Amino acid sequence: VQLQASGGGLVQAGGSLRLSCAASERTFSSYHMGWFRQAPGNEREFVSAISRSGTTYYADSVKGRSSISRDNAKNTVYLQMNSLKPEDAAVYYCAATLWSLVQAVANFDSWGQGTLVTVSS
Repeated sequence: VQLQASGGGLVQAGGSLRLSCAASERTFSSYHMGWFRQAPGNEREFVSAISRSGTTYYADSVKGRSSISRDNAKNTVYLQMNSLKPEDAAVYYCAATLWSLVQAVANFDSWGQGTLVTVSS
């Protein structure tokens, strides 16, 4: 599956952004979808995921501030991020897997190109 992430940008601390990830597959509803992020010098880390059945998962660092959702009719997954902090700044990647949903980079086999989120303090 091909993935195209968008929605990143520059936002002030405390602000909000909604990231989108459009998938090419008409079988999008069969995929578990995830969001990961990578800041300079850091490893790529899990942010959030949504199963094919709609169950959601969040990293502790974003829990309560973020909401993941999917629209299977539009082949799109969203990540709404609120109360953004400077430490949220990173390149955000969407990812997909048909296998079991494990909150790890290695579990996902399709990746988008990333969208940059910059948070000014």
